[in-house]
This record gives sequence, C-alpha cells and structure tokens, in this order.
Amino acid sequence: MYPVDLHMHTVASTHAYSTLRDYVLQAQTCGIKLLAITDHGPDMADAPHYWHFVNMRVWPRLVDGIGILRGIEANIKNIDGDIDCTGPMMDAMDIVVAGFHEPVFPPQDEATHTRAMIAAMASGNVHIISHPGNPRYPVDIPAIAEAAAKYDVALELNNSSFEHSRKGSEPNCRKIAAAVRDAGGRVALGSDSHTAFTLGNFEHCLRIMQEVDFPQDRVLNVTPRRLLDFLEQRTGKKIDEFAGL
Repeated sequence: MYPVDLHMHTVASTHAYSTLRDYVLQAQTCGIKLLAITDHGPDMADAPHYWHFVNMRVWPRLVDGIGILRGIEANIKNIDGDIDCTGPMMDAMDIVVAGFHEPVFPPQDEATHTRAMIAAMASGNVHIISHPGNPRYPVDIPAIAEAAAKYDVALELNNSSFEHSRKGSEPNCRKIAAAVRDAGGRVALGSDSHTAFTLGNFEHCLRIMQEVDFPQDRVLNVTPRRLLDFLEQRTGKKIDEFAGL
C-alpha cells in the first residue's frame, strides 16, 4: 500500500463523519505517512465557509509523526477555468484538487466538460483533477490526458468511485489510466474517504493500474517525497516541517 492519501473529507463537509484527529489516528494504524484534507470548496451547499480554508494556518504540520497537507476539493465552475478557491484561500492551500460536482456545474455534453476541465488545468491553479472518470461528465479522454501531461496536472483514480458513488466509472477510469500512461502524465490516488475507516484504501485503483501496466514512477502516492517534490515544483513552496518525511 502507498503511504500517501490525497483526497478525504472531514465533518467540515457535513456529509462526512470524521475529524482531523480521527484521520491522524487511523493513519497510524494503516501506514499512511502524509495525508491531504480536501473538504469541498465553498460553492457546494454543505461545504465549510471561506474562513475554514483561510484559517488552516492554525493546523500543525505534523501530528504524532503524520504529515497533514492543507487542501481543498474545489469546484470547476465554468468553461473559463474558474474554481471556487481564489485569493487568500489559494494562498493558504498546499494542494488543490478540483472536479465537477452537480450542484455547481450541472452535467452538460462531452465537449463542454472537456473544455471546462482543460481550462481548469491550464489556469495553473489546480494540481489534481478529482474523479475524471465520472460517467455523468463524459470527456474526451485522450484530450484531457494530453492536457494533463502538458500542464503537469495529475488525474485522479478515485477508489470511492468503484464502491459508493459515481457508479459506472470503472471503464472510464481504465481508459484514463491508459491514456495518461501513453501521454506521459501522472496519476494521483485518492480514497475519497468520508469516514476515516477507509483512509489509504486504494484497492480498486491498484487493480486498474495493474491492468494497464501504469508506470510506478508516475504515481504521486508512492512516497511522501515524490508528492512533496511535485507540489514544490508546481507551487514554488517548500514545507520545511516535512523535510524528514
């Protein structure tokens, strides 16, 4: 199992059920060394307030040896590359995951979804695209894979998509993994945990990667250092407290 999980929600997103402390305790039992808390951006109906994200500066970087990244699962808002993370919010973030969510961007057609996703990647503000295999948002898979490689944005394999949500994602995710492999891009794995009990669960993601023979050197979760080097390259920010991870 990989020691980095890049997508999870806390009680700050009110359809989730675990706290920051819950995730740290679970990380100690399941081998996760670095985790990203990515509650929903404020345009979602049940999302935390803008201040929640700005005030993440009060979080410790390390708790009982577990590294905590300050993140968000932002919403792609339109075809112009806008997301609901800007200004002081963006300054507070270590990692920005962004994707489509129906209350903010209702499903439309493949061309519109593809244009919106590529515009978000081209903005330079997004590090990972969440659940791009969602069948309610069909996209031009070769086009988004090429764009992700061009803009150095990782496309996510989301383990929850195979279990609890976004039913029908598996064929798309398999095609996405193969397209990213061929385009020379990266993938990021996310448990998309809404309870701490599924932290670090990448069972289905691993199976998909094995089926398409995805290269391990382009998986961000393999080591904390690989993920941190990727973020430093993208943002220019070095997090000194994580030097020992």
